Amino acid sequence: MSTGQMHPGMHPIDVGLVRRLVAGQFPRWAHLPVERVASGGTVNAMYRLGDDMVVRLPLVRGGVDDVMRERTWLPELAARLPTAVPELLGEGERAHGYPWPWSVYRWLAGANPEVGLLREPVLLAEDLAAFVAAMRSITLTGAAQAHRGGPLASLDAETRAAIEELRRIPQEGVDCDAVAAVWEEALRAPGHDGPPVWLHADLMPGNLLVDPDTGRLTSVIDFGCLGTGDPACDLFPAWNLLPAKAREVFRDALGVDDATWTRGRGRTLSQALIALPYYRDTNPAMALNARHVIRTVLRER
Repeated sequence: MSTGQMHPGMHPIDVGLVRRLVAGQFPRWAHLPVERVASGGTVNAMYRLGDDMVVRLPLVRGGVDDVMRERTWLPELAARLPTAVPELLGEGERAHGYPWPWSVYRWLAGANPEVGLLREPVLLAEDLAAFVAAMRSITLTGAAQAHRGGPLASLDAETRAAIEELRRIPQEGVDCDAVAAVWEEALRAPGHDGPPVWLHADLMPGNLLVDPDTGRLTSVIDFGCLGTGDPACDLFPAWNLLPAKAREVFRDALGVDDATWTRGRGRTLSQALIALPYYRDTNPAMALNARHVIRTVLRER
């Protein structure tokens, strides 16, 4: 959960605003209780609406495209995927001083998986591979390039800047020469030479829901980054969540070749390197996972 101002230009959101927005646009739900949902998310705030719904509102202008992307594609994807995805129930619009569109979804039960506390990591790896494979098999046309879906070199300047910033934060203890070497290795890997594939493009633990009793994947949420691109983009769970044995199960189930694996590791590392200095004082969940990714990637070398 964020403890401060994560981004410039964040719009203040509270229970009162959400109640006014819901009452004004969906009066049939006006009587339902509203409660903030604690989340490590970085772009949207979430509020439980009654027992069966959740309101999702962008915190920053950059989240508006995510709202529209989900409105367009989630209804198309739902029947094509092996796990539940958010079901859009209401399309909210700007009002009461809130400047952006927002959405109401059906509430999805489950818990975010936690690194080191997975009940069935191998089965979860199989579930994640099945989801990624299903995304890749989609043949719908018209999607834009996914966030992070382009050539790996497009992340180079931002990744190198983050490494240099971490050199100035010695208390984080990041071996900046070692991570730079991993990044260079990823850049040298052959690029994706096939057609672009459908991607979720943000498979972070906070965007996954598992059954607390079985540890199996039940839902994938937050499709704001979806689109098409390099299949390596959806290998994030290999390093941000899964332990070593489950990581290999995930790779084997997807049939990932060496070049794609190397790019996937580089992409996951890049995301972590950029996130750590940015969120270390404002979003403990993001910073904690970034540290885990960096350690995991360096151990795998």
